[in-house]
Amino acid sequence: MAHTAPHHKKISTLHMLVIGLSLAMTIGAWLYSKHQVDKQIEARFIASRDRTVDLIVDRMSRYEDALWSGVAHARSLSGELNARDWHTFSETLHIEEKYPGVNGIGFIHYVERADLPAYNEARSSEGRPIQIYPEHDLEYLLPITYIEPEAANAAAIGLDVAHETNRRTGLLASRDSGSARITGPIVLVQDSGNTPGFLFYTPLYAGEMPTTVAERRERFLGVVYAPFVVRKLVEGLLSKDLRDVRFSLSDGEAVIYDEHGPDEPLYDVDPMFTDTVEVNMYGRKWTVNLRTNLAFRAQNSSAQPSLILAGGLVIEILVISLLVMLSRSTKQAHSLARDLTAELRAKTKHLEKANAEIEQFVYVASHDLKTPARGIGFLVDVIEEELEDVLKSAQNRGELQMQLDMIRDRVARMNDLTKGIMEFSRVGHYGSEGEPRLPVSNLIEDCVADFEVDPKQVHLDSDVSEIACDSHNFRRVLENLIGNAFKYHPHPRAAKVEVAIKDRGDRLTVSVKDDGNGIAPEFHDKIFDVFQTLRKGTEPESTGIGLAIVKKAIQRHGFDITVTSSEGHGAEFSFCWPKDRSQSSMDLENVA
Repeated sequence: MAHTAPHHKKISTLHMLVIGLSLAMTIGAWLYSKHQVDKQIEARFIASRDRTVDLIVDRMSRYEDALWSGVAHARSLSGELNARDWHTFSETLHIEEKYPGVNGIGFIHYVERADLPAYNEARSSEGRPIQIYPEHDLEYLLPITYIEPEAANAAAIGLDVAHETNRRTGLLASRDSGSARITGPIVLVQDSGNTPGFLFYTPLYAGEMPTTVAERRERFLGVVYAPFVVRKLVEGLLSKDLRDVRFSLSDGEAVIYDEHGPDEPLYDVDPMFTDTVEVNMYGRKWTVNLRTNLAFRAQNSSAQPSLILAGGLVIEILVISLLVMLSRSTKQAHSLARDLTAELRAKTKHLEKANAEIEQFVYVASHDLKTPARGIGFLVDVIEEELEDVLKSAQNRGELQMQLDMIRDRVARMNDLTKGIMEFSRVGHYGSEGEPRLPVSNLIEDCVADFEVDPKQVHLDSDVSEIACDSHNFRRVLENLIGNAFKYHPHPRAAKVEVAIKDRGDRLTVSVKDDGNGIAPEFHDKIFDVFQTLRKGTEPESTGIGLAIVKKAIQRHGFDITVTSSEGHGAEFSFCWPKDRSQSSMDLENVA
């Protein structure tokens, strides 16, 4: 009675640990998958946002290049432009084909009031007198002299842009800075729809390019300009049908273009993502407000996290079912022990029998659990085959394949867990008198080959040439310790492992020392518990059973294992092993 209660408590704690670990892994995988999916969707929005903003900036840069080519044309004529020259230049640009969204390209003269008669005479000599309008009191005029295509922009010819603040301010800013500038929001006289627009200016000076504001004002001849209706500009950038984001443009407080109205196709009342980007646009600050639409939502709805959660819960149910069966078996074993006679030998035999039944049950149950795990893996293959056509789609392949691979990973994890449980349950079922002796050098060579490392990375210092007692479990112990040394080393190809086997007369002392990251002292005892792992996020997966198997195999012979280590200074595992079977404590009558 005194020996059964603690054992029952230990089993209960183990059950809770397995359930908690499995549930934590399922929830962790679900949260990680959800986080990754959210990051991928956000990355797609950021890419669409940047592509849209870059397209606006790039297209305006192309318009600027066209305007500067007009300045270069005017400079080649020393500023002496005429209508025919401007028409010929405009035709070479192929505005409608190469610059969609622009209404035209024209020239605005800078005319002092005293020079107005000469300006009018020059226009009359061209056979196209111009009526300048509207009247104002400024000492200079800024009439639109040429604009192509002229038919579509006839209403703008003769317009004196000096009469209106936005038009005038943008032009004078271009003159004084010597660079391209745009106006604030205006309504073009040639726009029958009265929608927001703006003018784009590049300055022309007499002679060489001036370097000071005073020189620029003194030698200023006028500007090459382009009128824009914002609606047409956006339509020339990128069709709505080719975008999965909608945006609005604001110049200061004025909204000059807006796609966010509920009457817009694919309008999303609650967009998945929104963002605001400010762009310095040729002397003005444009604010681009972007939102995703229903097309974006439809393309980025993923069931991957839900599938992972469902798969994890299925495995969780299997694990709980196994542990319930284990718990019932354990209770049956303790019930049997309580009913045994008071004689110690009888109790020992019955407890031994019960333990053997438990181990056999764990082995069989773990073995049988592989069947549903394999079935899940088979179903994943069937699903993948059924979705072959879908997986061929470049749009769906990445997400679906990731979902299927995540389920396979969970199945592999379940297989590793059941395999570890099976190995743990079978420790102690070897070591018969007829078991062959194990050459130590062969064991080291096998480890080097199995772990695919350089032979120089494992150094052996042994007083004995072979292991005579329980060679099977000795191999298992050494392979686990050496394997862990390489598996958890930050640089496996540079790892060094030293194996020392010393003859102490009645026993062998064995040590396995590595130069890895080491183990903090507070974890020295915990690492030998079943399902206990110190794995960090970047390290390989572990079932947490390997060191428990090592400890159990050693304790079967009446010895124990210790670890000497600290973080950053490697680890050394030390234990004793019988020289031959006569010195082993692995006697069934002494093992309870």
